[in-house]
Amino acid sequence: MAVDQEKPEQKSAAKSERADELSMAEKLIGFIQRNRRILFVGFIAIAVALLASVVGLTVRESVVENAFLRLDELELRHHALMPYIGSEDVAALLRQGEVTALLEELGLFAARNSGFSAATAHGMRAAIFEAQARWPLAEGAWLAAANAAPESYFAPISLFNAAAAAEEHGDLASAIELYTRALAHDENSFVAVIAQFYIGRLHEAKNNREAALAAYHALLSRWPHDPQYANLAQSRIILLSD
Repeated sequence: MAVDQEKPEQKSAAKSERADELSMAEKLIGFIQRNRRILFVGFIAIAVALLASVVGLTVRESVVENAFLRLDELELRHHALMPYIGSEDVAALLRQGEVTALLEELGLFAARNSGFSAATAHGMRAAIFEAQARWPLAEGAWLAAANAAPESYFAPISLFNAAAAAEEHGDLASAIELYTRALAHDENSFVAVIAQFYIGRLHEAKNNREAALAAYHALLSRWPHDPQYANLAQSRIILLSD
């Protein structure tokens, strides 16, 4: 009894389709890599709004209320100055003294307070350092934010951002460690699956194929139905297994 065999043109078409799928996956991965911090653009404003809610609902002491009002004022200044940070336009250069003063005041506020309010101040400092491309300082500020509120949802996000900053200045080993800490903090956090994926990508960058495959397989094991990263992990496994 004859066994049907796939025709050469069918094999060629299947191979071409697979190559197209991998190419699209590569483009998507590149886009995510370039824009990963966009996920957290509104984080500082959300943090301040949540802090306002906590103050309004549960805390009435004047010291805490004054701290919130001060933080709100700092956030408004931060928002107003962000378009000028990292720019070399004349208007931006004229505002650099204000940026320096804001960084100093945020540092003092964080030192004098604790918990979520201190974490939010550190997060604003980190955002300024990122806009200035001062990545080691951004990494340190995000770590300070995570340490200020270690039990909050702020912590894994701050650790993720610290990892991204470490990656920006080329410290891949620290980036992997920080992504791992973000992941370990809370696997249900929305950054967890992203952190797991970046662990794999950084191991690839370090030419550690086995560790990269292990990271991608771990992602598929933990989040098999993730609509985006499960497919991306599968594409990387296929590519690394060829």
